[in-house]
Amino acid sequence: MRRALAAVAGLAVASLTLSGCLYAMIPQDAAPKPSATNAPDTDGVAAELLPFYGQTLTWTDCGETGFDCTDVTAPLDWENPEAGEITLAVVRHQATGTAQGSLLTNPGGPGGSGVDFVRDSLSSVVGPALIENYDVIGFDPRGVGASTAVTCFDAAEMDDYLYTIPAAPRGSAAWEAELLEGHKEFADACEANSGGILPFITTVNAARDMDLIRAVLGDTQLNYLGYSYGTFLGATYANLYPEKAGRLVLDGAIDPAVSGLEVGATQALGFESALRAYMQDCLDSGECPFSGTVDEAMADLGALLASVDAVPLENGDGRMLGADSLMTGIIAALYSAESWPYLTQAFEGALQGDPSTAFLLADFYNGRENGQYLDNSSEAFRAYNCMDYPVEDDPAAEAATTAEIAEGAPTIAPYWDGPDSCSVWPYPPTGTRGEITAEGAGPIVVVGTTNDPATPYEWSESLAAQLSEGVLVTREGEGHTGYNKGNSCVDDAVESFLLDDTVPEDGLRC
Repeated sequence: MRRALAAVAGLAVASLTLSGCLYAMIPQDAAPKPSATNAPDTDGVAAELLPFYGQTLTWTDCGETGFDCTDVTAPLDWENPEAGEITLAVVRHQATGTAQGSLLTNPGGPGGSGVDFVRDSLSSVVGPALIENYDVIGFDPRGVGASTAVTCFDAAEMDDYLYTIPAAPRGSAAWEAELLEGHKEFADACEANSGGILPFITTVNAARDMDLIRAVLGDTQLNYLGYSYGTFLGATYANLYPEKAGRLVLDGAIDPAVSGLEVGATQALGFESALRAYMQDCLDSGECPFSGTVDEAMADLGALLASVDAVPLENGDGRMLGADSLMTGIIAALYSAESWPYLTQAFEGALQGDPSTAFLLADFYNGRENGQYLDNSSEAFRAYNCMDYPVEDDPAAEAATTAEIAEGAPTIAPYWDGPDSCSVWPYPPTGTRGEITAEGAGPIVVVGTTNDPATPYEWSESLAAQLSEGVLVTREGEGHTGYNKGNSCVDDAVESFLLDDTVPEDGLRC
């Protein structure tokens, strides 16, 4: 069974609203006032780390007016700083008013580019009040994007890996062997092409990098807004550096205590729930390709998935749409209710033998455009998860999880299982799963959305309860994450905390 399914993709990969052109960029705000860079914060830094914490940044204009970029040098191995160096790409949008410091952000993944997230869609990252009062910082974590990156396949090889349909029947031993061989070829390519960085691509190391970025920006404490996987990164930071944790908002939380098997099961149930919500909306619209009750429509969707699994649909570019790629497209659209019309179009097309919209959604999820891949998010995702999640080899637990998914997510279940891709990763995992308390840090705000399919609401409840000063804010609704989604109650709570240090009422529901 997949240990950590590729559904935790974060905003940068799959939850920016699909609108007009899927890859259209969001216009940026007016030219801001320049802000000064403070001296690096080297207070209490160990001698062997001073060359990194004491570095002076050189900023250059990049992107639209108001953005500047720099590179930060970090140790490859934080336990052995002399073993080599990596580069971290950083972008800054300077406050349009008077900056009260830096606000670091992370879009999720693991593997989402924070540089692209901030530079290409600032208005989706933060609201106007934060743009006015903070220097908004995006960075590509180690292994990601413009930082020292995990590199695996070229575009043609990636197409084969992500879209080729196995020849053997689904669920057979030959099918599992075929998929596992593909995972092995991918892992071997990552090892061969990534310059020795794979064993150091971990969330703990990324959190240490984040403290370095904080320090060289001249901030004595970290102010942070993390989405999806970015909540795990932020909680890890607070656990490592509680005295440096300033105002942290963790939106769409991952529960650090759940195992990979539990992640897969909970997400399957979450996406099934979101799919049922979509289906009710589709049926209510009067323009749905399905009919009857939600249960009847879900059964018809199951029949469609089984049909393309048995007889894939040929796309105009020669690719074949099977059930796995159709499921990828479904997942992509379920991240935001505003993307549901695209899902309806995909189903209408598939029922008529045209897979083009389904491929459009799957390509969006995979970061593919015009036959090329826009980023390395898939490679970095695998690298982080294979190092962060401990190996699980308990057949009884796997059987119980499979049964749970089959009962609670019957439409998705047949396409959720598969061999563990991390079982052939070149390095054993170093991460552990357990509660994060961040004892000694101040209040940390956790935002959860009640029908979030990718990071189900129960994870936000759990993380808020684990944190020694966790504060839970709930958005009642659909889609992935809660801040900056048009809910003024959530937005006011988050922004009052980040701007004025006003802690929301624990348990606030919006």
